[in-house]
Amino acid sequence: MKRRFVLSALPAMLIALSGATKPKRPAAKPAPAVPLGDVVRVEIETALGTITADLFHKQAPITVRNFVRYVDSGRYNGIGFYRAMKLDWGTQPNGIIQAGVREAAKLLPPIAHEPTNVTGIKHKAGTLSMARLAPGTARSDFSILMSDLAGFDADPASDNPETRAGYAAFGQVISGMDVAKKIFEAPRSATLGEGIMRGQMLSPPIKVLRMWRVPIPAPAPEPVSS
Repeated sequence: MKRRFVLSALPAMLIALSGATKPKRPAAKPAPAVPLGDVVRVEIETALGTITADLFHKQAPITVRNFVRYVDSGRYNGIGFYRAMKLDWGTQPNGIIQAGVREAAKLLPPIAHEPTNVTGIKHKAGTLSMARLAPGTARSDFSILMSDLAGFDADPASDNPETRAGYAAFGQVISGMDVAKKIFEAPRSATLGEGIMRGQMLSPPIKVLRMWRVPIPAPAPEPVSS
């Protein structure tokens, strides 16, 4: 099943220059990058609540590093969950919610595809997965699965190139699936969207207020036996 997304063009900005000469301030030095461990935890604060997810850097390093670049640079702040794809079979809720950057100027280059048969991360309820067109075109758009969707996993034996590649799963929601369900059940437009996305567009989108990394608490020490 294909997932498509439409990016809006960013309007040109007109900058008014003052005739007065002002002293230049020294450029601010960027904060040192925080190293990524095997697992990276992020919080997604939305208008309906907060979703916390673990990103599997060890298994999907290209995908997670790309996602974290959007997080650390603030590119995901202010975006929206704009799509709820509802499937009418299986246990409900069944489908995905999708979000991503819609301003072209904020997009980073596309990344290489990391299929599930390589990473070992399967598409289960709560899985984070990259949206794309052809393999190798994923940029910012990502989905949260509301149900198990094995059809999104790679199938190297398939004759269908789309099914053979699958989608790139890279993380898992650890809390806040109740918030994801609220987004999934938010009102949708009957007319917005093109092609297979018609009728799947949330109206209005559910805003992501901010997204940031949070530390993973160290495991509690085991009690010492006497």
